[in-house]
Amino acid sequence: MTLAVAARIARRELRGGLKGFRIFLACLTLGVAAIAAVGLLRSAIERGLQDQGAVLLGGDAAMEFTYRFATADERAYMARIATRVSEIVDFRSMAVVGDGDAAQRALVQVKGVDDLYPLTGSVILDPAVPIEDALSGSGGLSGSGGLPGGIMDKVLVDRLGLAVGDSFRLGLQEFRLGAVLLREPDSAAGGFSLGPRVIVTTKGLATSGLLEPGTLYETEYRLDLPDGAALAALEAQAEARWRDSGMSWSDSRRAAPGVERFVDRIGSFLVLVGLAGLAVGGVGVSAAVRAYLEGKIATIATLKTLGAEGRTIFQAYLLQVGALTLLGIVLGLGLGSALVLGLADVIASRLPFPAEIGLYPGPLAEAALYGALTALIFTLWPLARTETVRAAALYRGGDGTAGRPRVVYLLVLAGLVALLIGAAVWFSGVPSLALGTAGGVLGALVVLGLAAWAVRRGARRAARSHWVRGRSALRLALGAIGGPREEASSVILSLGLGLSVLAAVGQIDANLRSAIERDLPERAPAYFFVDIQNDQIDGFLKRLADDPAVSRVEDAPMMRGVITQINGRPAREVAGEHWVVRGDRGVTFSAAPPEGTTVTAGTWWPEDYTGPPQISFAAEEAEEIGLKLEDRITVNILGRDIEAGITSFRLVDFSTGGMGFVMSMNPAALAGAPHTYIATVYAEEAAEAPILRDLATAYPNITAIRVRDAIGRVTEALTAIAQATAWAAAATLLTGFMVLIGAAAAGERARLYEAAVLKTLGATRGRILLSFAVRSALLGAAAGIVAIIAGGLAGWAVMTFVMESDYAFEPVSAIAIVLGGVIATLAAGLAFALRPLAARPAQVLRAQE
Repeated sequence: MTLAVAARIARRELRGGLKGFRIFLACLTLGVAAIAAVGLLRSAIERGLQDQGAVLLGGDAAMEFTYRFATADERAYMARIATRVSEIVDFRSMAVVGDGDAAQRALVQVKGVDDLYPLTGSVILDPAVPIEDALSGSGGLSGSGGLPGGIMDKVLVDRLGLAVGDSFRLGLQEFRLGAVLLREPDSAAGGFSLGPRVIVTTKGLATSGLLEPGTLYETEYRLDLPDGAALAALEAQAEARWRDSGMSWSDSRRAAPGVERFVDRIGSFLVLVGLAGLAVGGVGVSAAVRAYLEGKIATIATLKTLGAEGRTIFQAYLLQVGALTLLGIVLGLGLGSALVLGLADVIASRLPFPAEIGLYPGPLAEAALYGALTALIFTLWPLARTETVRAAALYRGGDGTAGRPRVVYLLVLAGLVALLIGAAVWFSGVPSLALGTAGGVLGALVVLGLAAWAVRRGARRAARSHWVRGRSALRLALGAIGGPREEASSVILSLGLGLSVLAAVGQIDANLRSAIERDLPERAPAYFFVDIQNDQIDGFLKRLADDPAVSRVEDAPMMRGVITQINGRPAREVAGEHWVVRGDRGVTFSAAPPEGTTVTAGTWWPEDYTGPPQISFAAEEAEEIGLKLEDRITVNILGRDIEAGITSFRLVDFSTGGMGFVMSMNPAALAGAPHTYIATVYAEEAAEAPILRDLATAYPNITAIRVRDAIGRVTEALTAIAQATAWAAAATLLTGFMVLIGAAAAGERARLYEAAVLKTLGATRGRILLSFAVRSALLGAAAGIVAIIAGGLAGWAVMTFVMESDYAFEPVSAIAIVLGGVIATLAAGLAFALRPLAARPAQVLRAQE
């Protein structure tokens, strides 16, 4: 019976329209829309990767080998299980156009293909010639001169100033540009690269000098399998036979795991940023409900006088809030879906991987759940307090939401918070990130709540101090801030949390850019040179030794190896998904510790040591994996297993961008293994071009990686992530601004009365307007300052514990945050000051009687 009565009361209350709940709906709609849009986009990419797996991979499955081609046994196995097999070789090299001082060079990612490429999908070229013609060197051109053909990414063609029919060199081999590459179907599976794509035939590379023993390349064999092939069984079979020989298997079930991990992580992060925005909206929701209940004092008093129980009143207004929450969620889901569907063509054209954009129930349900939980959490407190109020107190003008809720409501509130955090942890798939974000948002709300209390208390004391005498506008502003109304709390909580998110993003972005663009180049070498052959290293070093602009050169022999076992057990079984065992790693050897080596435990082998293989391991990575001295590591190098005992740990600093090896072995352990040298060159920037010209001319097979260019590529990727995060933070800030508008609108009645009283006492409109402006500016500055502190702490935590990098406070974005807070509150406050200024005092005061 009570619930039926409450439902009838709620229905009649809602007949009055949505006045008083517009901000409620706006905040909830924006928060749900942001989370729904991010979730839909993530699901679209995941579905695209799943449905287009074979196209992205280049086949139904692929077997990849590190720095070697498949053996006859491995090729026979592939021919037995597949209907077609396509061989791909992938490596970095230098594309050269011209000769002598006028030559232009660019780092490129070369793909050598066979006649079957591509097994699936299609390569889009300009002009639209068949790929076999473009790679043959003819492409419909006359006078090709018998050169093999090549295809270049459009960015590279424009950079080198080439046209179809022009020639370029890779190593010792000249190629003819047969077409411009517009779309490569299997590009997403290749992951991050430092240079644009060049496609040639593997046959054309035979005399290039780029695929010598020990040089750095990878081969991949794409398999076109019969319909209904059991991928899981084939994977288990292949890995059982060849995983310890450096083979890795992939198939169309997860064609681009790196892309999936990236999309999953960035999607989870953006959803969590959206949750922060929803928390900002929750402040507005709570303020809207509180203001609405204050306007219903007479109604609640009448209901209690007529015998309505507190529980009935609570249920009536809870049903109202529930109905409006449902409306807000529906509007948010609709807005988020409309944004994604409306921008589908733009999104699809910008993404480097496929996305099947559509409506997916999973992310929509997740967004709806977050919206419902947030609305309940932020409205339960003011709703529950109505039960404790007596009708007599209401008629005397008391606060309709005074008092503390019963313990049962506090327990329910705690349960809802736990449920919201649990849902975030479950859906994100990254518990540490979700818990850290939840802790950060809760901590920020607590800090901002304390700051609001401190600001109000400080304003009350300051308003009574002697130093504000004669400053009537300031005194009136301080008195209003410290008054009994909740405007200060709403402004500082909502705007402060939105600005805190933006401040954290700004601090993290600035610190990452500083580390990449400024700090790293100061410590990093000018060039990395790889694939230096044994008979080239002496001449290479002599050229650099004679150059006064070169401050330092480091060189080391290198080969690549895969850690397959630790103490006789599979490496991943021991180390999990640690990056050291997740692929091939550089391995070097030296008789004595290289200059600057710091051995932290154990001892280096004697220079003339020829006993069982020994290995020195990077100390930090060893600690993360759980290695100790005398553990045995099995490393597969070019198909050969080498088991070595760990005899020392040493410091390896990968943050400098210089040379660093996780593993170093005694020379006798790798005797006879084909290898090349790598070198790092530290030189003045003006000397970089002559160094590259001389060395590339003398040794065309050597690949030079200019560190500044690599940093530029990393910065591009970082910029894309920062832009996505900034948009999510902007949505949070927009929600905060909506709450500001709500707070200003709720305080308009009080400002109306305040302006009337001040006018009666002789205050001019200018003085009253100045008082309102000072009040808004002080609140905005307070919110901005607290946001800087909270955002700075969040930025420090992320840089220190997640990025494991140094943190330095970035003042420019901090100043912008404070100014933004002041401007936002001024705009919201002054927009609702016009009516109070224009109102006639007699009418206002007569209405208060």
